[in-house]
Amino acid sequence: MSESTKTHKAHAPRKVTFAVFICSTSRYLAMQRGEESTDISGDTIETLLKAAGHTVLFRRVVSDEKTMIEHAVKSILANDGVEAAIFCGGTGITHSDITIETVSSFFEKPLPGFGEFFRRISYDKMGSGAITTRAVAGVVAGKVLFCIPGSPDAAKTAVELLISPEAGHIVKHARE
Repeated sequence: MSESTKTHKAHAPRKVTFAVFICSTSRYLAMQRGEESTDISGDTIETLLKAAGHTVLFRRVVSDEKTMIEHAVKSILANDGVEAAIFCGGTGITHSDITIETVSSFFEKPLPGFGEFFRRISYDKMGSGAITTRAVAGVVAGKVLFCIPGSPDAAKTAVELLISPEAGHIVKHARE
């Protein structure tokens, strides 16, 4: 790690306040019907963030549809308590997977390295199938937004290896 990176990280917040959105139409509809459903990826994200000293201000399930995801992003931008958000799910390559397209339309500054490194790590774990993996991050209004795949392993990988260690550093720069 370079000296400038060490200096930047030393002055970055160690604790970041997150919002977590699980983008799943099936879970959202089940919730609307009053059915119980498990959310292993959401539980994993929340547990790992808290274990790293971060705060999860709230966690919500939204349908993987444009207007609902746009509303979620706008709610983050209007909430001074949120510094970063994770959108988990809806990142696949089917027609209905629109989380990335919707969230990234808000980015002032995309962070292409996030998706690149996530795919590199995924390649090491799963081989050439990683080419279908979509993950992005970007900055808007001094906040950082991450979009990650919905599988529990992807959530664990993204939070442990990329999001948790770098969130404070990114938020520091996003505020400048």
